[in-house]
Amino acid sequence: MRPLAEGASFDTLTTRRTLQKTKRTRPGEELAVRPHHQVMLPKGSKPVTVPLTPFQAMSWRVMGKFVTSRYEGNEELEENLLRAHMRLRPEEYIAWGWMSLAIISGICVTFGVVLGMLLFVMAWPLLYVILFPLMIIVLPILFTRMVFFGLSRLYRGMPAGRAKKRGKIIDAKITGSMSFISAMASADVPIDVIFKELSRQPIYKEIAKEAEWITRDTELLGVDILTAVRRAVNRTPSTKFQDFLQGVVTTSTSGGQLKPYFLVKAEQFEKEDKLDMRKKMETLGMLAESFVTVVVAFPLFLVVIMAIMAVISKTGSGFVTTLLFAVVGLMIPMSQFGFIFVIWNMEQEA
Repeated sequence: MRPLAEGASFDTLTTRRTLQKTKRTRPGEELAVRPHHQVMLPKGSKPVTVPLTPFQAMSWRVMGKFVTSRYEGNEELEENLLRAHMRLRPEEYIAWGWMSLAIISGICVTFGVVLGMLLFVMAWPLLYVILFPLMIIVLPILFTRMVFFGLSRLYRGMPAGRAKKRGKIIDAKITGSMSFISAMASADVPIDVIFKELSRQPIYKEIAKEAEWITRDTELLGVDILTAVRRAVNRTPSTKFQDFLQGVVTTSTSGGQLKPYFLVKAEQFEKEDKLDMRKKMETLGMLAESFVTVVVAFPLFLVVIMAIMAVISKTGSGFVTTLLFAVVGLMIPMSQFGFIFVIWNMEQEA
Protein backbone atom coordinates (compact mmCIF):
# COMPACT_ATOMS: atom_id res chain seq x y z
CA MET A 1 0.00 0.00 0.00
CA ARG A 2 1.32 3.41 -0.90
CA PRO A 3 2.50 5.77 1.88
CA LEU A 4 0.16 8.50 2.99
CA ALA A 5 1.01 12.03 1.97
CA GLU A 6 2.61 14.37 4.46
CA GLY A 7 0.03 16.33 6.47
CA ALA A 8 -2.77 13.83 5.83
CA SER A 9 -5.76 14.00 8.13
CA PHE A 10 -5.14 10.48 9.38
CA ASP A 11 -1.38 10.44 9.72
CA THR A 12 -1.58 9.73 13.48
CA LEU A 13 -3.94 6.77 13.32
CA THR A 14 -3.24 3.10 13.09
CA THR A 15 -5.13 -0.16 13.21
CA ARG A 16 -4.94 -2.77 15.94
CA ARG A 17 -4.11 -6.41 15.45
CA THR A 18 -7.02 -7.42 17.69
CA LEU A 19 -9.63 -5.59 15.62
CA GLN A 20 -11.33 -8.74 14.35
CA LYS A 21 -11.10 -10.49 17.69
CA THR A 22 -12.91 -7.73 19.60
CA LYS A 23 -15.58 -6.95 17.05
CA ARG A 24 -19.05 -8.01 18.16
CA THR A 25 -21.75 -9.27 15.85
CA ARG A 26 -25.49 -9.24 16.19
CA PRO A 27 -27.53 -12.48 16.04
CA GLY A 28 -27.57 -13.82 12.50
CA GLU A 29 -24.62 -11.68 11.38
CA GLU A 30 -21.38 -13.38 10.42
CA LEU A 31 -17.97 -11.82 10.84
CA ALA A 32 -16.15 -11.66 7.53
CA VAL A 33 -12.58 -12.89 7.89
CA ARG A 34 -10.44 -10.39 6.05
CA PRO A 35 -6.66 -10.22 6.25
CA HIS A 36 -5.10 -7.18 7.86
CA HIS A 37 -3.47 -4.73 5.47
CA GLN A 38 -0.34 -2.75 6.12
CA VAL A 39 -0.74 0.96 6.79
CA MET A 40 2.32 3.10 6.04
CA LEU A 41 2.53 6.21 8.20
CA PRO A 42 4.87 9.17 7.79
CA LYS A 43 8.08 9.12 9.75
CA GLY A 44 7.62 10.31 13.31
CA SER A 45 3.91 9.49 13.53
CA LYS A 46 2.68 7.89 16.71
CA PRO A 47 -0.42 5.73 17.16
CA VAL A 48 -3.14 7.33 19.26
CA THR A 49 -5.82 5.76 21.39
CA VAL A 50 -9.09 7.03 22.83
CA PRO A 51 -8.62 6.77 26.59
CA LEU A 52 -11.45 7.03 29.08
CA THR A 53 -11.60 9.98 31.42
CA PRO A 54 -10.45 9.24 34.99
CA PHE A 55 -14.04 9.10 36.23
CA GLN A 56 -15.13 6.88 33.34
CA ALA A 57 -12.19 4.56 33.97
CA MET A 58 -13.06 4.37 37.67
CA SER A 59 -16.72 3.69 36.78
CA TRP A 60 -15.66 0.83 34.51
CA ARG A 61 -13.39 -0.68 37.17
CA VAL A 62 -16.13 -0.51 39.82
CA MET A 63 -19.26 -1.26 37.77
CA GLY A 64 -17.78 -3.13 34.80
CA LYS A 65 -18.40 -6.68 36.01
CA PHE A 66 -21.87 -5.78 37.26
CA VAL A 67 -22.86 -4.24 33.90
CA THR A 68 -21.23 -6.92 31.73
CA SER A 69 -22.97 -9.75 33.57
CA ARG A 70 -26.39 -8.16 33.01
CA TYR A 71 -25.99 -6.48 29.63
CA GLU A 72 -28.09 -8.21 26.97
CA GLY A 73 -27.47 -5.85 24.07
CA ASN A 74 -29.08 -2.56 23.20
CA GLU A 75 -28.99 -1.84 19.48
CA GLU A 76 -30.57 1.60 19.88
CA LEU A 77 -27.94 2.67 22.41
CA GLU A 78 -25.13 1.42 20.16
CA GLU A 79 -26.49 3.39 17.20
CA ASN A 80 -26.94 6.55 19.29
CA LEU A 81 -23.39 6.31 20.63
CA LEU A 82 -22.10 5.92 17.08
CA ARG A 83 -24.19 8.79 15.71
CA ALA A 84 -23.18 11.03 18.61
CA HIS A 85 -19.49 10.19 18.03
CA MET A 86 -19.17 9.19 21.69
CA ARG A 87 -16.24 6.80 21.63
CA LEU A 88 -17.54 4.47 24.31
CA ARG A 89 -18.78 0.92 24.19
CA PRO A 90 -22.36 0.49 25.44
CA GLU A 91 -21.11 -1.37 28.53
CA GLU A 92 -18.71 1.46 29.38
CA TYR A 93 -21.44 4.07 28.94
CA ILE A 94 -23.90 2.14 31.13
CA ALA A 95 -21.23 1.69 33.82
CA TRP A 96 -20.53 5.43 33.67
CA GLY A 97 -24.24 6.19 34.04
CA TRP A 98 -24.80 3.80 36.95
CA MET A 99 -21.74 5.10 38.78
CA SER A 100 -22.86 8.72 38.36
CA LEU A 101 -26.36 7.81 39.50
CA ALA A 102 -25.03 5.98 42.58
CA ILE A 103 -22.78 8.87 43.64
CA ILE A 104 -25.45 11.52 43.12
CA SER A 105 -28.03 9.37 44.93
CA GLY A 106 -25.75 9.00 47.94
CA ILE A 107 -25.06 12.73 48.09
CA CYS A 108 -28.74 13.64 47.73
CA VAL A 109 -29.91 11.14 50.36
CA THR A 110 -27.30 12.37 52.83
CA PHE A 111 -28.15 16.02 52.22
CA GLY A 112 -31.89 15.31 52.38
CA VAL A 113 -31.60 13.50 55.73
CA VAL A 114 -29.48 16.30 57.20
CA LEU A 115 -31.93 18.93 55.95
CA GLY A 116 -34.90 16.99 57.34
CA MET A 117 -33.27 16.71 60.76
CA LEU A 118 -32.43 20.42 60.71
CA LEU A 119 -36.00 21.39 59.85
CA PHE A 120 -37.31 19.04 62.55
CA VAL A 121 -35.04 20.64 65.16
CA MET A 122 -36.21 24.10 64.05
CA ALA A 123 -39.80 22.92 64.68
CA TRP A 124 -41.02 23.42 61.14
CA PRO A 125 -44.39 21.93 60.15
CA LEU A 126 -44.28 18.21 59.43
CA LEU A 127 -45.31 18.77 55.81
CA TYR A 128 -42.23 20.90 55.13
CA VAL A 129 -39.98 18.49 57.04
CA ILE A 130 -41.07 15.70 54.66
CA LEU A 131 -41.64 17.63 51.42
CA PHE A 132 -38.42 19.68 51.11
CA PRO A 133 -35.95 16.82 51.79
CA LEU A 134 -37.96 14.54 49.49
CA MET A 135 -37.69 17.06 46.62
CA ILE A 136 -33.97 17.46 47.20
CA ILE A 137 -33.55 13.67 47.06
CA VAL A 138 -35.88 12.77 44.20
CA LEU A 139 -35.37 15.59 41.66
CA PRO A 140 -31.55 15.29 41.18
CA ILE A 141 -31.79 11.50 40.98
CA LEU A 142 -34.62 11.71 38.43
CA PHE A 143 -32.70 14.27 36.36
CA THR A 144 -29.52 12.16 36.38
CA ARG A 145 -31.52 9.08 35.40
CA MET A 146 -33.09 11.01 32.53
CA VAL A 147 -29.75 12.35 31.27
CA PHE A 148 -27.96 8.99 31.16
CA PHE A 149 -30.71 6.50 30.46
CA GLY A 150 -33.76 8.53 29.47
CA LEU A 151 -37.40 8.16 30.34
CA SER A 152 -39.75 6.01 28.30
CA ARG A 153 -41.19 7.92 25.31
CA LEU A 154 -39.94 11.24 26.65
CA TYR A 155 -36.15 11.37 26.39
CA ARG A 156 -33.63 8.76 25.31
CA GLY A 157 -30.57 9.89 27.21
CA MET A 158 -27.35 11.74 26.50
CA PRO A 159 -26.30 9.86 23.31
CA ALA A 160 -29.63 10.55 21.61
CA GLY A 161 -29.47 14.21 22.63
CA ARG A 162 -25.94 14.64 21.29
CA ALA A 163 -26.82 12.82 18.08
CA LYS A 164 -29.82 15.11 17.58
CA LYS A 165 -27.61 18.16 18.16
CA ARG A 166 -25.08 16.89 15.63
CA GLY A 167 -27.89 16.34 13.13
CA LYS A 168 -29.00 19.97 13.47
CA ILE A 169 -25.43 21.20 12.90
CA ILE A 170 -25.10 19.00 9.82
CA ASP A 171 -28.41 20.30 8.42
CA ALA A 172 -27.23 23.88 8.99
CA LYS A 173 -23.91 23.33 7.19
CA ILE A 174 -25.01 21.02 4.42
CA THR A 175 -25.72 23.77 1.85
CA GLY A 176 -22.19 25.18 2.03
CA SER A 177 -20.66 21.71 1.94
CA MET A 178 -22.70 20.85 -1.19
CA SER A 179 -21.25 23.90 -2.91
CA PHE A 180 -17.75 22.68 -1.99
CA ILE A 181 -18.50 19.15 -3.21
CA SER A 182 -20.09 20.28 -6.49
CA ALA A 183 -17.16 22.64 -7.18
CA MET A 184 -14.65 19.81 -6.75
CA ALA A 185 -16.80 17.43 -8.80
CA SER A 186 -16.85 19.98 -11.62
CA ALA A 187 -13.05 19.62 -11.74
CA ASP A 188 -13.44 15.81 -12.17
CA VAL A 189 -12.02 15.05 -8.71
CA PRO A 190 -12.68 11.42 -7.60
CA ILE A 191 -15.33 10.93 -4.95
CA ASP A 192 -12.91 9.53 -2.34
CA VAL A 193 -10.63 12.57 -2.75
CA ILE A 194 -13.64 14.88 -2.44
CA PHE A 195 -14.55 13.42 0.96
CA LYS A 196 -10.90 13.52 2.04
CA GLU A 197 -10.62 17.21 1.17
CA LEU A 198 -13.99 17.88 2.81
CA SER A 199 -12.68 16.34 6.04
CA ARG A 200 -9.90 18.97 6.06
CA GLN A 201 -12.37 21.88 6.08
CA PRO A 202 -13.15 22.70 9.75
CA ILE A 203 -15.65 25.37 8.65
CA TYR A 204 -18.17 22.59 7.91
CA LYS A 205 -17.90 21.24 11.48
CA GLU A 206 -19.80 17.96 11.87
CA ILE A 207 -19.99 17.32 8.12
CA ALA A 208 -16.19 17.40 8.06
CA LYS A 209 -16.19 14.78 10.84
CA GLU A 210 -18.57 12.58 8.86
CA ALA A 211 -16.29 12.87 5.82
CA GLU A 212 -13.33 12.12 8.09
CA TRP A 213 -14.91 8.82 9.13
CA ILE A 214 -15.53 7.94 5.48
CA THR A 215 -11.87 8.61 4.71
CA ARG A 216 -10.86 6.55 7.74
CA ASP A 217 -12.84 3.59 6.39
CA THR A 218 -11.22 3.81 2.97
CA GLU A 219 -7.61 4.58 3.93
CA LEU A 220 -7.21 2.78 7.24
CA LEU A 221 -9.78 -0.02 7.17
CA GLY A 222 -9.25 -0.82 3.49
CA VAL A 223 -12.88 -0.78 2.31
CA ASP A 224 -14.01 0.63 -1.01
CA ILE A 225 -15.58 4.06 -1.21
CA LEU A 226 -19.16 2.82 -1.82
CA THR A 227 -19.04 0.54 1.22
CA ALA A 228 -17.69 3.43 3.30
CA VAL A 229 -20.51 5.67 2.09
CA ARG A 230 -23.08 2.97 2.91
CA ARG A 231 -21.70 2.78 6.44
CA ALA A 232 -21.94 6.55 6.72
CA VAL A 233 -25.60 6.35 5.68
CA ASN A 234 -26.34 4.13 8.67
CA ARG A 235 -24.44 6.19 11.24
CA THR A 236 -25.17 9.82 10.29
CA PRO A 237 -27.78 11.53 12.50
CA SER A 238 -28.93 13.91 9.75
CA THR A 239 -31.78 12.90 7.46
CA LYS A 240 -30.64 15.33 4.76
CA PHE A 241 -27.07 14.06 4.74
CA GLN A 242 -28.30 10.48 4.83
CA ASP A 243 -30.47 11.13 1.77
CA PHE A 244 -27.52 12.74 -0.01
CA LEU A 245 -25.17 9.81 0.70
CA GLN A 246 -27.81 7.28 -0.33
CA GLY A 247 -28.17 9.18 -3.59
CA VAL A 248 -24.40 8.93 -4.12
CA VAL A 249 -24.56 5.14 -3.75
CA THR A 250 -27.63 4.80 -5.97
CA THR A 251 -26.22 7.04 -8.69
CA SER A 252 -22.87 5.24 -8.72
CA THR A 253 -24.30 1.71 -8.75
CA SER A 254 -26.87 2.54 -11.45
CA GLY A 255 -24.20 3.87 -13.83
CA GLY A 256 -25.11 7.56 -13.50
CA GLN A 257 -22.75 10.51 -13.27
CA LEU A 258 -22.09 12.13 -9.92
CA LYS A 259 -21.29 15.60 -11.23
CA PRO A 260 -24.90 16.44 -12.29
CA TYR A 261 -26.20 14.82 -9.10
CA PHE A 262 -24.01 17.05 -6.91
CA LEU A 263 -25.13 20.16 -8.79
CA VAL A 264 -28.80 19.21 -8.43
CA LYS A 265 -28.43 18.53 -4.70
CA ALA A 266 -26.61 21.82 -4.15
CA GLU A 267 -29.44 23.69 -5.86
CA GLN A 268 -32.05 21.71 -3.91
CA PHE A 269 -30.49 22.44 -0.52
CA GLU A 270 -30.12 26.12 -1.42
CA LYS A 271 -33.84 26.35 -2.22
CA GLU A 272 -34.73 24.52 0.99
CA ASP A 273 -32.57 26.96 2.97
CA LYS A 274 -34.44 29.90 1.45
CA LEU A 275 -37.79 28.35 2.37
CA ASP A 276 -36.62 27.62 5.92
CA MET A 277 -35.33 31.16 6.28
CA ARG A 278 -38.67 32.54 5.10
CA LYS A 279 -40.55 30.40 7.63
CA LYS A 280 -38.24 31.52 10.43
CA MET A 281 -38.72 35.18 9.50
CA GLU A 282 -42.50 34.72 9.54
CA THR A 283 -42.27 32.99 12.92
CA LEU A 284 -40.03 35.76 14.24
CA GLY A 285 -42.51 38.40 13.06
CA MET A 286 -45.36 36.58 14.81
CA LEU A 287 -43.28 36.37 18.00
CA ALA A 288 -42.52 40.10 17.82
CA GLU A 289 -46.23 40.93 17.57
CA SER A 290 -47.01 38.54 20.43
CA PHE A 291 -44.26 40.09 22.54
CA VAL A 292 -45.67 43.58 22.11
CA THR A 293 -49.16 42.37 23.00
CA VAL A 294 -48.44 39.92 25.83
CA VAL A 295 -45.33 41.38 27.48
CA VAL A 296 -45.68 45.13 26.85
CA ALA A 297 -49.28 46.24 26.34
CA PHE A 298 -51.21 43.71 28.47
CA PRO A 299 -49.05 44.02 31.66
CA LEU A 300 -49.08 47.80 31.32
CA PHE A 301 -52.89 47.98 31.22
CA LEU A 302 -53.14 45.35 33.97
CA VAL A 303 -50.79 47.25 36.28
CA VAL A 304 -52.65 50.53 35.72
CA ILE A 305 -56.05 48.91 36.37
CA MET A 306 -54.86 47.08 39.49
CA ALA A 307 -53.20 50.23 40.84
CA ILE A 308 -56.45 52.15 40.43
CA MET A 309 -58.39 49.31 42.11
CA ALA A 310 -55.95 49.32 45.05
CA VAL A 311 -56.44 53.06 45.49
CA ILE A 312 -60.24 53.11 45.35
CA SER A 313 -60.84 49.82 47.17
CA LYS A 314 -61.48 49.98 50.89
CA THR A 315 -61.54 46.31 51.90
CA GLY A 316 -59.53 44.38 49.32
CA SER A 317 -56.63 46.78 48.80
CA GLY A 318 -54.14 44.41 50.50
CA PHE A 319 -55.02 41.50 48.20
CA VAL A 320 -54.89 43.72 45.11
CA THR A 321 -51.50 45.07 46.16
CA THR A 322 -50.14 41.54 46.66
CA LEU A 323 -51.47 40.55 43.25
CA LEU A 324 -49.87 43.64 41.75
CA PHE A 325 -46.48 42.68 43.21
CA ALA A 326 -46.93 39.17 41.78
CA VAL A 327 -47.63 40.57 38.31
CA VAL A 328 -44.68 42.96 38.37
CA GLY A 329 -42.22 40.61 40.09
CA LEU A 330 -43.17 37.26 38.52
CA MET A 331 -45.41 37.41 35.47
CA ILE A 332 -43.57 40.12 33.52
CA PRO A 333 -40.00 38.73 34.06
CA MET A 334 -41.10 35.14 33.35
CA SER A 335 -42.90 36.10 30.14
CA GLN A 336 -39.85 38.06 28.98
CA PHE A 337 -37.59 35.13 29.80
CA GLY A 338 -39.89 32.80 27.87
CA PHE A 339 -39.70 34.91 24.72
CA ILE A 340 -35.92 35.29 25.07
CA PHE A 341 -35.53 31.51 25.41
CA VAL A 342 -37.69 30.80 22.34
CA ILE A 343 -35.77 33.28 20.18
CA TRP A 344 -32.42 32.00 21.48
CA ASN A 345 -33.46 28.43 20.67
CA MET A 346 -34.42 29.47 17.13
CA GLU A 347 -31.00 31.08 16.73
CA GLN A 348 -29.27 27.89 17.93
CA GLU A 349 -31.17 25.80 15.39
CA ALA A 350 -30.21 28.26 12.65
